[in-house]
Amino acid sequence: MTIRELSEKLNAAIIVDNPKGLVNSVYTSDLLSDVMGHCGGESALITIQNHLNTIAVCTLAGIEAIVICHNRPVPDDMKAAAAREGIAILTTPLSQFAASVAVGELPASAR
Repeated sequence: MTIRELSEKLNAAIIVDNPKGLVNSVYTSDLLSDVMGHCGGESALITIQNHLNTIAVCTLAGIEAIVICHNRPVPDDMKAAAAREGIAILTTPLSQFAASVAVGELPASAR
């Protein structure tokens, strides 16, 4: 799915866009070492981690988008790093659980 399709499903605002990014899977975690070990490329990360280290981990793992839950604010340094690395940042009012369920409700062809 595209970043825009993901944002629509999660009622999320696109803070940093990645118009070329495609998401083929989604991983939910707040533990960045877990993300490095288990989240594959062409994926989106659902998390509450809204800091610069999240961008570094996503760059290493090949993650296309970060969905930050509970409408947490995104610091300027995180936005700048995401733009440099080509990683989309979305914010949603949903919790990590609710966002994961919403993605899980998508047809398999859209996930």
